Amino acid sequence: MNTFHIKLVSIEDVKNFITEANKCPEDIDVVSGRYTIDAKSVLGIFSLDLSKTLEVVVHGTDKDAESFCEAVRSVVVEG
Repeated sequence: MNTFHIKLVSIEDVKNFITEANKCPEDIDVVSGRYTIDAKSVLGIFSLDLSKTLEVVVHGTDKDAESFCEAVRSVVVEG
């Protein structure tokens, strides 16, 4: 399980993030406080407070996490 942080500031950011998440076979979660949402869910992502930094949890190998992190590099922020 690997984690990194993202900030989704526009609808385009959300769209691109979900598109990349759906390309991955492994499970990916987005965590905001006590809420954990499937990263492949449009409604789930929009139910979160997008003004905050979100934690992404990739349930796969280190290589899977690195590949996904690179695919969404434009929204990755330091934790």
